[in-house]
Amino acid sequence: MSSAQVPGAADRDRVCVGAIAGAQGVRGAVRIKPFTDAPEDVAAYGPVSDEAENRRFEIDILEVRGGMVIAALDGVGDRNAAEAMKGLRLYVARAVLPEADDDEFYHADLLGLKVVMAEGGAEVGTVRAIIPAGATEVLEIDRGPGQHTQLVPFTREAVPKIDIKAGWLSIDPPGETEAETEEERPEDDVAGDERQDADRQDADRQDTERQDTERTDNAEDE
Repeated sequence: MSSAQVPGAADRDRVCVGAIAGAQGVRGAVRIKPFTDAPEDVAAYGPVSDEAENRRFEIDILEVRGGMVIAALDGVGDRNAAEAMKGLRLYVARAVLPEADDDEFYHADLLGLKVVMAEGGAEVGTVRAIIPAGATEVLEIDRGPGQHTQLVPFTREAVPKIDIKAGWLSIDPPGETEAETEEERPEDDVAGDERQDADRQDADRQDTERQDTERTDNAEDE
């Protein structure tokens, strides 16, 4: 199961196809980190815009090197202008993208979906983000104010049902995936740490006393 051919989104109507990694040369070319399956497809869907849709750019690909796209953007004419765009994410309308294959979903389609438990249907929260994690991806689930987000592997086993049209997906998490805080750790673990700290302090104190005794004995011998 895959979450996207083109991951990332500003909202559910647009999809991020790449991000500018920096300038290339002195004539205004930029290096683009593509989020498309084929690097050159970063320019395949027409003009791109920034996240706020304040600026639009035509992408003229100069070359693909090491997975990065070297390109010229209209209106960017020198290295200073190119450097100023570092980190800018580039978006296209969701409507211009091809339909995803079976068991593939665009990030834009998953964001905001209601999340329920596969067993029992209890509501958990909403999909907040999709996080790359090596060979797989992880859903970050917003469980509401004051609650830690929950992380669930985006696999068929952990996410057995997705209904984009109905606006929900189900999860069967493999185990506890919340962030653990000091306050939430079992009392036995915290007490064990405190005992270890006390033991270390006792050992340090004994070493200091032994060293003081040895120095005193040496002084008397002299």
